[in-house]
Amino acid sequence: MKSSDVALDVVEAVEALPRAPVSRSSACRSCDAPLVYSFVDLCMTPLCQRQIPENKLNEAEVFYPLHAFVCHECFLVQVEEYVSPDEIFDDSYPYFSSCSASWVDHAATYVEHMVSDFHIGKNSFVVEIASNDGYLLQNFVRRGVPCLGVEPAAAVAAVAEEKGIDTERVFFGLDTAKRILVQRQAADLIVGNNVLAHTPSLHDFVAGVKCLLADDGVFTFEFPHLLTLLDNGEFDTIYHEHFCYFSLHAVTRVLASHGLEIFDVKELSTHGGSLRIYGQHQQGDRTESVSVQALANKEQAAGLFNLEIYRGFQGRVDSIKNELLTFLIEQRKAGKKVVGYGAPGKGNTLLNYCGIRRDLLAYTVDAAESKQGTYTPGTHIPIYEPEQIARTRPDYILILPWNLSDEIVGALDYARSWGAKFVVAIPELRIF
Repeated sequence: MKSSDVALDVVEAVEALPRAPVSRSSACRSCDAPLVYSFVDLCMTPLCQRQIPENKLNEAEVFYPLHAFVCHECFLVQVEEYVSPDEIFDDSYPYFSSCSASWVDHAATYVEHMVSDFHIGKNSFVVEIASNDGYLLQNFVRRGVPCLGVEPAAAVAAVAEEKGIDTERVFFGLDTAKRILVQRQAADLIVGNNVLAHTPSLHDFVAGVKCLLADDGVFTFEFPHLLTLLDNGEFDTIYHEHFCYFSLHAVTRVLASHGLEIFDVKELSTHGGSLRIYGQHQQGDRTESVSVQALANKEQAAGLFNLEIYRGFQGRVDSIKNELLTFLIEQRKAGKKVVGYGAPGKGNTLLNYCGIRRDLLAYTVDAAESKQGTYTPGTHIPIYEPEQIARTRPDYILILPWNLSDEIVGALDYARSWGAKFVVAIPELRIF
């Protein structure tokens, strides 16, 4: 959908949206328009995956502004790059995709779909960008499909290599794509799950996809849908690792500027509501699915192309914050113990913006061994192994990765034996 085709009544909406004070020159990383309209200001936070070892608790932490803006030209929501990807995804980066059983199942189902519907087989070449610990590519390897993972974080890349997955420890962009093309071959399938948002150099990334994709190749990207973020108040999915927050409209514009097009799209339940787009070179052989225009119409009907919809998000975020704090303070006064489950990036945005510390949340637990024995960034809440819950028998368990609530509640069903209740804060406080 071209921007000229989108009916806009921008003048009143632009005037209504608060202009944020911008301390330095900022431009949209998609269309280069000036970024002057605030979406949500989450104040100062540390990097969300920078857990603190006990021996460094008394050292100073660096906090950065976490302020999302909306572009009034292309409606891409984005945060400024205060920290480079090299610093975020360093050798100690602790996120391992395989820790979530439901995400591993999601990846396996995806591979079956690509094999059956797009005939990806032993004569194909598959490249996954941000391949993490091999959670997805392992399914192709078992089928004898030649594949390559591109993963800059050394610790997680090493786990993938132990699984027999060929992995390059680099960031993906045009230069990397050119080298892979020369040293190997063009890719019949390029996979990018939850990586498009992680790159500040958006055009360099998409140019790399264009370069590496075979003439009749397919690429798929999955990313949280901006419309769902708005509908559900999912402000905790905003953090420094996520530079961009996409609608179908915004991602279509970026792809089109590099000669790529979307021929199909699926709405997914993952990460609180995501899109999976299927793309090819422009004028490719695949016909556009009716789902593409249907979703474009849905976004327009929801008001995504009118700045007015973005104006009230800050107030909704503050309501979620106040509701959660009221609950935690009430439990504290009543002598109840509340603990957390999980130490995800989204959880650290929530904890820091709400100012939640050990007086309100005694501890949290996480299945990732790399996080156990450390403390949450900024708020310094201790992170234990999941068995700590059985040992301490808390009254309430606040699920920080709320997108995995079903999986987590199933794993902690034993906590019901002493009357423990589960809590999620988004889109609204819910106790069950």
